[in-house]
Order: sequence, then C-alpha cells, then structure tokens
Amino acid sequence: MNVLLAGATGTLGSVLVRDLLAAGHAVLGLTRSAGGARRLAEAGAVPVVADMMDREALLAALDGRQADAVVHEATAITGLPLFHRALYATDALRDRGTAHLIEAAKLVGAHRFVTQSFFLGYGYRDHGEAPVTEERPFAELGQGAFDPHMRSMRANEEQVFGAPGIEGISLRYGMFYGPEASTRKLMDMTRKRMLPVPDPAGTVSLIHIEDAASATVAALERGVAGRAYNVADDHPVRFDDYVRALAAAAGAPAPLRLPSALLRPMPYMYALMVGTRIRLSSERAKRELGWAPAYPSYREGLAFAT
Repeated sequence: MNVLLAGATGTLGSVLVRDLLAAGHAVLGLTRSAGGARRLAEAGAVPVVADMMDREALLAALDGRQADAVVHEATAITGLPLFHRALYATDALRDRGTAHLIEAAKLVGAHRFVTQSFFLGYGYRDHGEAPVTEERPFAELGQGAFDPHMRSMRANEEQVFGAPGIEGISLRYGMFYGPEASTRKLMDMTRKRMLPVPDPAGTVSLIHIEDAASATVAALERGVAGRAYNVADDHPVRFDDYVRALAAAAGAPAPLRLPSALLRPMPYMYALMVGTRIRLSSERAKRELGWAPAYPSYREGLAFAT
C-alpha cells in the first residue's frame, strides 16, 4: 500500500516509517519542517511538508498525491505531562487534526484510516483488577479538567469510524516506553533523583514503541473496519514499580518515596501515576491481527531502552 503517515518524525512515527517500508509499503511522511523532510527522505519515505492543523495548507500539499491508506500518529507530547495544559495541543490534533486528515484521505483516494487512540480514553480512574477490553465504553464526560482530553479522544474515534467510504480502525495504545525521548527523560530524572516513587501508586499498561509499531502495521494490513484494538503488553505494572525499574535500568540510585498527596499540585501527573489503575487486555489484537508483543513486559523492554 501507499501510506500517508501523519506524525512521521515522532516517537512512534519514525519507527513506523522503518517498519512500513520493511513490509513493502510506500510511505508519504507528513512533517512540518525541512529538517523532518530530510530525515524522512534519508529513511526512504517521500516527505510532504505541511502542518496538519492548517487545513488549506495540508490539502494543497497533498493535491495530486495518491495513497491507499492514512495512518494518524501525530501528537504534541514530548514527555510525561505534569499539567493539563501540556495536552491541549494534542487534544486539537486528535479532534480538528483528525477532521483535516479525513479530508486529506478523501483527496488522495485513501480507503483505509488507522488512528492513534489511547488507553486513558477509558477514563482517569480506578478500573479495578479485571482486564479492560474494547467492549468497555469510553468514559463519559463530566470529569472537569479532564473533559478536553476525553472529548478529543472520543471525537477522534467517532470521526474515523463515521467517515463515509473509509475503513476506520483505532488503536488504543498503552503508555509508550522504549529507546525514545520520553523514556530517556524519565531515566535522566531518576539519575537526578527528580522522579519519586509515589505511595500509594496507580497501575498502568505499557507498550514498547517497537511493539506499538508492529501492531500498527498489522492493523493496517489485517484490521477489521470499525474496530478498536487495545495495544499493550502482557504485564500491567504499578507506577512505583515502574519508576524503580526505570532507575535500575538507568543505573540510578533508588528513587525517593513520596506520599502521593504531595503530587496533587500537578493534577495530570497525579491522575496518571496515582489515581488511575487500569489493566488493558490486548486479546482482540492478538486474535484478529495475529500480533503479539516482542517485549511482554517492561522488564524485557527496559533492557533495550538505553
């Protein structure tokens, strides 16, 4: 397939360019900068320079191009968000950006659209011990400061699933980690003893970026139209154990313990590290996509994170 990839120079996108090309697909890589265009060309992709938030510029840049599918991996997240405002640009990419990409898909003749979603669409709360499957509805609005994030994740999926003539597929990724910038930042924070162990802590489902990329290629090739797929490893982890593992992988001292209440002034970080407990089930992806994580837990994955 000829694939238009948004977010082609990002954390996941750069890995995905490599994997799509290796699988025999051609890649039109969307980037906002000349530097990004050079990196894409060096990787073997065809760069398209445009800001997907600028509808007219995006459509003009793609006029005359052809693609069979669109993959939306664009975010503005560069590390672990501490405050809600750190997510507002990504909220816009998931809502208005998705609308622009759907128009772009129609312009280039694409019939398939794979979009990046996120496990927190299920809600920033305690989901208990039972595995969360795709049958669980996304959280209702009414969570105050979290509503813009929830609304954007819901709008992203609704637009992709509802677009006429488009086979829409959503991938609800766990939290990314691996040999990428945000994990390296967290590991560097442990070396400086700036990333404490919250007590008590929540539970998170992780996914190595290499496994996220392989699941995305599988969904592009074999995903069922109208389906959402959870994409996470096999071993959810408490956030305190994850911070300790990051420190060990970084060769850092044991992290300091911190009463969780002291994180409340950073409301988004508190919600993610303390208030949310979720165990994603990826059985549908394994069954329907023929996919399985190469790194079944963070223990294997962090060995390669540096």
